[in-house]
Amino acid sequence: MTGAGRGMGVNISKAALAAGHAVVATGRSPERIKSALGIHDDLLVVKLDVTNPGDAKDATRAAVQRFGRIDVLVNNAGNFYARFFEEIAPEEFRAQVETTMFGPMNVARAVLPVMRAQRSGLIVAISSTAGVVGQEFCTAYSASKFGVEGWIESLTPEVAPLGIQTMLVEPGFFRTELLTPESTIYAKPSIDDYAERSEHTVAAWNNTNGKQGGDPAKLAEALVYLASLDEPPLRLVAGADAVAAVKKKADELISQADAYGELSGNLALEDEPPKTKPLSQAAALRG
Repeated sequence: MTGAGRGMGVNISKAALAAGHAVVATGRSPERIKSALGIHDDLLVVKLDVTNPGDAKDATRAAVQRFGRIDVLVNNAGNFYARFFEEIAPEEFRAQVETTMFGPMNVARAVLPVMRAQRSGLIVAISSTAGVVGQEFCTAYSASKFGVEGWIESLTPEVAPLGIQTMLVEPGFFRTELLTPESTIYAKPSIDDYAERSEHTVAAWNNTNGKQGGDPAKLAEALVYLASLDEPPLRLVAGADAVAAVKKKADELISQADAYGELSGNLALEDEPPKTKPLSQAAALRG
């Protein structure tokens, strides 16, 4: 479990422990994790900054040394750089992608050899509705989550023959710490054309913080249950708001594909007849 010191990471870790599973809870602050989860015989707390491949390897090694195997990897750690694209500095955009896209890849790269040796395992990637539906103010975050979606969809057939499964989780608004100052970094406003919308968006999100309708404890229990199935779903669209958003996006994609379907269907190369007829062997010899 990555990002086990707060938010969904705490909920999922608690649900897994309550269900009788051994948990390797990781995060940048082991003390924070211990404070959140307490002491359990089946709990191992390990420092892991997902942007550090060395940390990922060390955490994997510690998990195997303690428990002998890794059955489920939950890539949960994340943060949120918010504001309009032009106002997000390149280094901030890169920091977002390093944490929420390359971070899960670093941990999966460390864990996959263990799962391959076992010929079993499940990789759970906590994506977001923002990984399916883009929206203003979320360009960096959505870019990273769209990347996670494409990565996991493509990884799935690569590892399936080795007995390894995947599950994408796309939550809507759950009452986690995502919109708190610890998790959300608002880029500095710098362009007047965006100022009014920025002010309204930040105010709306601040007002939403702590009032989200989704219960993270219920989602955690659902994930622990699904992870125990012989065939977990490839995708869990989590929350009524998420289901509505994904269905709306699916309808829009179909509509957009159909809108110029006839034009798109006529873009294939046509077999062109040769400009000159090939000479027969006899004619070639005469020539």
